[in-house]
Amino acid sequence: MRVELTPRVVKRWTLRLCRRLAAFGRAVPLGVVVLALFVGHVGASNAAVGLQSASKEALSVPQWLYMSTGGAAIGASAVLASLVTDRQYIRETHRWGRNLVDAERLRHVFAPLAAVLGAVLLGLTLYRGFVGPQLPTVNFAVLFVFVGLRAGLTMTTYLFGNVWPALDPTRTVATRLPNGYLDYPRRLGRWPAVVGLLTLVWAETTTGVTEEPTALATAVLVYTALTTLGAVAFGPDQWYRNVDPVSVVFEFYGSIAPLTVEDGRLRLRLPGMRPIENRFVTGVDDIAFAIALVWELTFSGFVTTEAGASVVRAIAAVGVPPIPLYAALYLGGFAAFVGAYLLAARVTADRLTTSRGARELAVRFAPPLVAIAAGYHLAHYFAFFVSLSPSLAGVLFSPLSPTANPIVLALPAWFGGSNIAFVLVGHVLAVWVAHTIAYELFPSRLQAIYSQFAFVLVMVGYTVASLWLISLPTTSPAFL
Repeated sequence: MRVELTPRVVKRWTLRLCRRLAAFGRAVPLGVVVLALFVGHVGASNAAVGLQSASKEALSVPQWLYMSTGGAAIGASAVLASLVTDRQYIRETHRWGRNLVDAERLRHVFAPLAAVLGAVLLGLTLYRGFVGPQLPTVNFAVLFVFVGLRAGLTMTTYLFGNVWPALDPTRTVATRLPNGYLDYPRRLGRWPAVVGLLTLVWAETTTGVTEEPTALATAVLVYTALTTLGAVAFGPDQWYRNVDPVSVVFEFYGSIAPLTVEDGRLRLRLPGMRPIENRFVTGVDDIAFAIALVWELTFSGFVTTEAGASVVRAIAAVGVPPIPLYAALYLGGFAAFVGAYLLAARVTADRLTTSRGARELAVRFAPPLVAIAAGYHLAHYFAFFVSLSPSLAGVLFSPLSPTANPIVLALPAWFGGSNIAFVLVGHVLAVWVAHTIAYELFPSRLQAIYSQFAFVLVMVGYTVASLWLISLPTTSPAFL
């Protein structure tokens, strides 16, 4: 049966897809429980078992096949999006929303509880990190920071909404103390947060904080002290918006979540639509931070694969010190990712007959990068979170007396296929957001379509690189 692809048909199919996605979102918590019933579980020994033991199996599908298929899927989604040219439909889609409940009432009820919970969790993290068992799979600090926050809370943020401002104990203290003694230099923008994020990821990758609870507790203590002092000195608004990398990470990821607060009401939106009108990306510093979210997952994925470790060993064999080598790969790769994106903006500005410059195009097309980063994060951490969730639950319910034999779920081989789906869903969402932005920027339909080509090409490159990395068997980083 042949169906003509008219705007009415596309709208009907899109609404049907949105309903199914909403139903899927409601089923996720139940799905995780059901999944746990079908996967096997094994008891870890008392030996020092790192969190990397929850790694994935290599996929049996040929790499060239699914990598090319993934890149083609992104390209095809861009072609299909270009067929949707009804501006009213595009505008209605990204503005669609439903008011749920009074957000102020929820805040009055849950904000004090969240503040107390955040303070208790911080105290337990420091206490158990210093005096608890120095085994990563039974220590509260390691499991809570990396499984609970790095994986679980981050996934909750881009899937549902940002609750970190209510939980953050440093913000709770800073907002209740006299603050704002110094003026924040506006010229710095969010560059301190970019540097901070790159520094945190570097510390996570190259130091022993993931396997040494004492080192992690020390790092958390230093971070807490510096963040609290900075927020008091410069004021919470400026500090958490521009300097604190953890807060900016949750802000960026929360910007694409379907739940948001607008006009005092908790509102349900389509994922990724809110940044189009809010424009939280305003400069090159914001672009760099969004790309850092993409790159840090790519770098972490690379150095923890057997291929990445082999590359590092081969280069180190000719006399290059490992740590400078890692630094060169880390910063060089980040610069390459930023350069590729800015080059796409320059090519688009040069080839289009438009008064909009490359910088403006780069800023306006940056929000889709957050959707890509969310897909990457879900692909890298969902299996990790599910497999270690029993251990996390154990230390949360009994933080002072952890079990000597923690449970780690052994995921079935087919579970690795979900990683591919997560990456592709993030990129397809990014393509649609870019399509919507293009139609807001350009009055001509051809301009709106052509403006996306260079950016989609960069997205395809990101997709192929990410799919290649998640296909590889993992190992410990070389020399670390």
